[in-house]
Amino acid sequence: MIRIAKKSGNVLSDYARHIAEFRPNARLYLLYVIIVGAAMGVYRLLFNFFVLSEGFDETLLGNLVTVSSVTALLAALPMGYLADMLGRKASLIISSLTMTLAIVMMVLWPIQPVLLAMNVVFGISQSLAGVTMSPFLMENSGERERTYLFSFGQGLQMVSASVGNWIGGYLPTWVGLQLTASPTSSQAYGGALLVIAAVSGLGLLPLILIRMPRLGHSDRTVFAPIQYAMRSPKKLTMLILPMLVTSIGAGLIMPFMNIFFRQVYHQPDPVIGTLFAWGSLSMGLGLLIAPPLADRMGKIQLVVITQGLSIPFLILLGFSPWFWMSAAAYYVRVALMNMSGPVYQTFVMEHVEPSARATVASLVSMSWNFGWAFSPTISGWLQVHYGFGPPFMGTIILYVLSVFLYWAFFWRRAKQAEPTPAPVPGD
Repeated sequence: MIRIAKKSGNVLSDYARHIAEFRPNARLYLLYVIIVGAAMGVYRLLFNFFVLSEGFDETLLGNLVTVSSVTALLAALPMGYLADMLGRKASLIISSLTMTLAIVMMVLWPIQPVLLAMNVVFGISQSLAGVTMSPFLMENSGERERTYLFSFGQGLQMVSASVGNWIGGYLPTWVGLQLTASPTSSQAYGGALLVIAAVSGLGLLPLILIRMPRLGHSDRTVFAPIQYAMRSPKKLTMLILPMLVTSIGAGLIMPFMNIFFRQVYHQPDPVIGTLFAWGSLSMGLGLLIAPPLADRMGKIQLVVITQGLSIPFLILLGFSPWFWMSAAAYYVRVALMNMSGPVYQTFVMEHVEPSARATVASLVSMSWNFGWAFSPTISGWLQVHYGFGPPFMGTIILYVLSVFLYWAFFWRRAKQAEPTPAPVPGD
């Protein structure tokens, strides 16, 4: 027991040393992540309910996710170039500002054309943020603490999102009391979304304090994405294809988890908000413990093992006859499936040269948004006609395929590349 405690203390001490090495710009970015993570936790919980409360159905919800993701997909490469032209700081500020404005517009004018148009804006903003984040963290970290920064950043985001989810479960009730409206009315949901839009705007403050040098002209060529893709098609395919398959599966189910728990298990908003809060917290804890595990077993090994172990819990989540079992499976699944995300992002960034990082980040963003662009529309139609069973089955099959691709492309190849020990004379 003493030995275990001592070992745990050493791990925590080593973790603290890595965190202490974070640079000032990285620390400001983490503060931004905390603020915006909490706001987006509320937004993701309540937005679907807001749309349904306005009289729309799941088909429109799927179309909104599709519009946002198609936009993010198509905008990824232009946004990668724009991020190089504007700089990382300006790109993050513009992304945060436009996402906040999009939320406000959707609440003030909740008609279908405005919802669709603002999801286009939201998609562009997400794309700009997505292609900026990885290069920003690479440029503001050293090799020693890099994996910890990537994971700690996403872990903090999930923990703050858990707080947002918990608050989001009760916020419509509080707003409804002020407006003398039902907690499930469009007025209560809209007022709650306006509150979190104001909180999201506060995230601009730490971004303004970031100090970064301007990029050189050599990093700003519009033809860089095409040139890099032509030079390294095999490497790009191996790095991106597993994420693409995962995103297609995730897009079938993940945007609709709040609807799933309401319709299948008949849970009210406070219960779903609390469930999502603990789910985000479990995901955040998983992300925080990922770096030392990756140090011990290897980055790609962590990806394969954790994502593979998450699949049985996905099956329980989708097909359990009891809410408590589905909820427990949800906690374990989100922790296992997502803890490898920043580790793999670090793996990808380390396998490309610095001049190509924004390009590759754009292509990674495109691969993730490709699945989310088309799967939600298919899933929304399936839910209306057949329920949640077919979307869950599709997600399970695609997750199995993606884990196999990670293993085949990287883990198996690494084993095959290991030198065979020379025979000992006399054996």
